[in-house]
Amino acid sequence: MLGLESSCDETAAAVLRGDGTILAEAVLSQEAEHARFGGVVPEIAARAHLAALPAMVARVMARAGIGFDALAAVAATAGPGLIGGLIVGAGLGKGIAIARGLPYLAINHLEGHALTARIPGIVASGAPVFPYLLLLLSGGHCQCVAVEGVGRYRRLGTTLDDAVGEAFDKAAKILGLPWPGGPHLERLAASGDARRVALPRPLLGRDGCDFSWSGLKTAVAQRVAKGDAAASDIAASFQAAVAAVLADRAAHALAMLPGATALVVAGGVAANGAVRAALSGVAASRGVALVAPPIRLCTDNAVMIAWAGIERLNRGLVDTLGHAPRPRWPLEELRGAPGQ
Repeated sequence: MLGLESSCDETAAAVLRGDGTILAEAVLSQEAEHARFGGVVPEIAARAHLAALPAMVARVMARAGIGFDALAAVAATAGPGLIGGLIVGAGLGKGIAIARGLPYLAINHLEGHALTARIPGIVASGAPVFPYLLLLLSGGHCQCVAVEGVGRYRRLGTTLDDAVGEAFDKAAKILGLPWPGGPHLERLAASGDARRVALPRPLLGRDGCDFSWSGLKTAVAQRVAKGDAAASDIAASFQAAVAAVLADRAAHALAMLPGATALVVAGGVAANGAVRAALSGVAASRGVALVAPPIRLCTDNAVMIAWAGIERLNRGLVDTLGHAPRPRWPLEELRGAPGQ
């Protein structure tokens, strides 16, 4: 399976065998192109995908040691994301499928994250079986999702305002840190003391598993403006607050899905050490495993797109070449195999 990812600011391609073995993968970050703007510029992102993706596909196919005739299908991210980038990736995927007479799979980016943990051998605890709880934490998404099967998802809770990754970036910007802010804030927090700065923990203890991050971001801005605390202490307190809220919301979500076999965390924020530690405690207290993909597979990548393509192809869930990219595409709108 050839997988293509171009939904935001990472250009990626990967080739996987049907058993999940990664034959070749590549990711090109556009961080340098967007850093001076303090965020992703959609037009710049689309042009960068267009410039990089065809040659990247040729490289990963060469590294995999196979020709296009050896492919069973082509999978490309078709949403959600920035429409320009989606058009580039989906268009190339369709072109390869047409040229080689291959099935085409239009992959929902969020389903890619949801299924990554099921790649054989990718996590020490073993691939989780359905149903499991997905905590999707990224710059554009913050959701608790019941993963009941391929193409079968129920959203249990979501953010009422910012995504958690967006909150990290905004807090980092307030603290004067470079974009993207999450990794920089985590490094700064390592030298701080969270106990020195009191910040709110939005919705902590409330029923359900929705999130809210705008008030926490505002509290960071107010504390920075006050000028009486070290930036490292504010960063540490912010990170501790986020970890505590995520742990609380995950605990509530697990209570809403009593048959869950695992707590799976995915998305860029899943790479944060404090977040992983907090969620590990929740999973242990509930008697389920915390399943977190390797850090390189938490952020956007094409391995997850290729694997989602394999999962869907195995169930006969092939798409037509008329499938149009969708900048908004909720997981709940996906279709699963009958009787799954």
